[in-house]
Amino acid sequence: MQSADLTLRLPPEMQLPVPDLVELGSVYREEVLSWGVDERRDQIRFLSIVAGEIDVVRELAADLERAESPDVYRYDLTPIDDDTFYLYAELGLRAADSMLFEPFDRPGLVLVPPVVYTGRDVVRFTVLGEGDALANVLDAVPDAVGVTVERVSDHRRRTETLTGRLTNRQFEALSIARELGYYEVPRESNLAAVADRLECSESAASRLLRTAERALVESAF
Repeated sequence: MQSADLTLRLPPEMQLPVPDLVELGSVYREEVLSWGVDERRDQIRFLSIVAGEIDVVRELAADLERAESPDVYRYDLTPIDDDTFYLYAELGLRAADSMLFEPFDRPGLVLVPPVVYTGRDVVRFTVLGEGDALANVLDAVPDAVGVTVERVSDHRRRTETLTGRLTNRQFEALSIARELGYYEVPRESNLAAVADRLECSESAASRLLRTAERALVESAF
């Protein structure tokens, strides 16, 4: 079993039917956690976690509702903290949506959440499957969609969420550092305290944190 990390660049007709809030600086990242298609109603439903300004998105949702947009049936926003929130949406299912995801909805393949939008035209995700199935899926992607294969490897990660790229030891190091206030501004702890909790040297603790931080930064872009 292998996994492939893909980046797709979408043509205008396949982009979400809403303003590009990433380009406007109001949303920094959207991770689609789950989704489903209601073919009877010609709708697609999805739940996302969004990093950005909830008030701007709430105002956009209200504008779309007032305009009675034919593509947007429902928007629900649930705050998590000051910078992130859950977004549940029900959108009209377009032919372009079916064309985009149909190549990945076939036997032998699993599209691993989250599906990450870093712009209205850029989407990143991981596909899990056998080698032959992964090789054939690229040929089935519509010609108008730009595809970049970022990585192909044996699938050993827990998930493709941000923390899914970390080893257990790296995750432990980040968790302890966060608990101790190492990432607070101003910093409330130091590397020696983190190393003490990890029962390792300061140089080993520093290497764990830097390696984990690099993995998280790479996964964000």
